[in-house]
Amino acid sequence: MDTTQLVRRKILVVGSTNTDMVIKARHLPRPGETILGGTFFMNPGGKGANQAVAAARLGAPVTFICKTGSDIFGHQSQQLFEEEGINTSYIFSDSEHPSGVALITVDEQAENCIVVASGANANLLPVDLAKVEEAIKHADLILMQLEIPMETVEYVVGKGACLGKKVILNPAPAHPLSAGLLKKLYLITPNETEAEMISGVKITDEVSAVEAARVLSEMGVQNVIITLGSKGALAYCEGNVDFVPALKVEAVDTTAAGDVFNGALTVALAEGRSLTEAVRFACKASAISVTRAGAQSSAPYRSEVDIFG
Repeated sequence: MDTTQLVRRKILVVGSTNTDMVIKARHLPRPGETILGGTFFMNPGGKGANQAVAAARLGAPVTFICKTGSDIFGHQSQQLFEEEGINTSYIFSDSEHPSGVALITVDEQAENCIVVASGANANLLPVDLAKVEEAIKHADLILMQLEIPMETVEYVVGKGACLGKKVILNPAPAHPLSAGLLKKLYLITPNETEAEMISGVKITDEVSAVEAARVLSEMGVQNVIITLGSKGALAYCEGNVDFVPALKVEAVDTTAAGDVFNGALTVALAEGRSLTEAVRFACKASAISVTRAGAQSSAPYRSEVDIFG
């Protein structure tokens, strides 16, 4: 595809930024167990930041709103966002709370467990967003997650919907959502666990996945995408269902696969692709990401995705 001819609508990402402290080990520790011999490294992370970087690397004009601590992790994060070409004009610095950190363990099968200390992320409040409403007004699509306070998510979703913006919510980590919030969303992108929590439908196969998507649609969301891990993703729009299979790759680290998927999905929608086409594009980007270690560092560039698969 000739990316120079694409319409590049503006994407606003509102969410979290963390520093990931990662240990690779033989297996995930059981309660009370100590595992020796792991490899340690640090990476920039956080769902909001991961998605913003993924979208920027795929060529979209991205503005990111987050809150960092006034510390070395916060300063490093802002510098990295600027190096990725992300608009950092609306990033807040918190002198009272530290920057967010995440402790991540990755096993030999590329599965992971994560504990997050939210820090300044938990202090990104509606009063902050009220100061930067121009960022919402100038955006075409708004992408959010749930690693910031729910009241802030509801504020941005409400403001975005009122202004006629396409608001996309990746409801991760899993959290109950109000009916009022769901009705204002253009698109929701849960995984199986998150879809089950919101819809009440336990997903065990394709039939139950479709039922969960149908329930979410009936709750008021315009469009639904349920990610199904190694099985791919389901796209549900006005009763129409498409299953998009995942691409087969040798997984190394799945840490930010969902974030890369959401960033890529939003880019494809910003370029005017259909929901199914956008899911295919996102599956390609996500497949590339799991072949690499780290969160933001695993996000592919546009040239890689365009020639992949």
